[in-house]
Amino acid sequence: MTPRTVLANGLEFAFLEDGPSDGPLALCLHGFPDSAHTWRHLLPSLAAVGYHAVAPFQRGYAPTQVPPNGSYHVGALVRDANELHEVLGGSTAAVLIGHDWGALAAYGAVAHRPDRWRRVVTLAVPPPLAVASTFFAYDQLRRSWYTFFFQSPLADVAVPLDEYAFIERLWGDWSPGYDADWDVARVKESIGTAERTAAAIGYYRALYGPDGADPDVAEEQAASVAPVPKPTLYLHGVDDGCFGLEAAGRALDFLAEGSEMVTVQTAGHFLHLEQPDAVHGHILEFLTR
Repeated sequence: MTPRTVLANGLEFAFLEDGPSDGPLALCLHGFPDSAHTWRHLLPSLAAVGYHAVAPFQRGYAPTQVPPNGSYHVGALVRDANELHEVLGGSTAAVLIGHDWGALAAYGAVAHRPDRWRRVVTLAVPPPLAVASTFFAYDQLRRSWYTFFFQSPLADVAVPLDEYAFIERLWGDWSPGYDADWDVARVKESIGTAERTAAAIGYYRALYGPDGADPDVAEEQAASVAPVPKPTLYLHGVDDGCFGLEAAGRALDFLAEGSEMVTVQTAGHFLHLEQPDAVHGHILEFLTR
């Protein structure tokens, strides 16, 4: 995999890539607390079937630039994805793959610009409309405690304590039994300064913050909660400690005809790292069908 940078949506994005530069784009978006390295197994698999596989570090995650305007709304992530499609030479054959926050960005990017994407794969976070009726169940609220804690300035102090033990514990809770040492080390490289920690937490503050949506990305923000108009493969780990399987609700009700939902056994929130062979098999079969 080759590290590169590109200017998109006014930011300098760092990214990893694999595969032929003239192949159809496969854009892979990571979530929290993670980095572009989370796709290290999938990028070569996509490249092997001809895709130009690209995994950017999301806005605010080093070495990608911190946005000067401090915008971490989903609408900004949506615009990032669609602008990356343009500058990377994507075509109507492009596909979009997202995990966690990357999944939210993927839903919105395809709804906003369906002309740019052929198929979609999302992992671990179902469409927002599917979550609406399940998120406030007690068990899911208990899993999602950190999203509310991040609204407090105390989070800026707690997360970096003891060399980011907070991040290590999240990985342990969300993907029980998975050895995340290497991955957590990469996360620390991406958010291991006060500015970068604030950026990662900023995604959650933008989601629940009192200031509402960023008017500059109002169209993209609206698209992020719209039904997805392209065939989508949704994958969810049975043992996900971050987002319970029951909280996925009726995901297929908000996805286009031809969409599928697959549950992956012996896998938690980071299912693409825990069960790469099974996850890759589902993804490649869906994309190359």
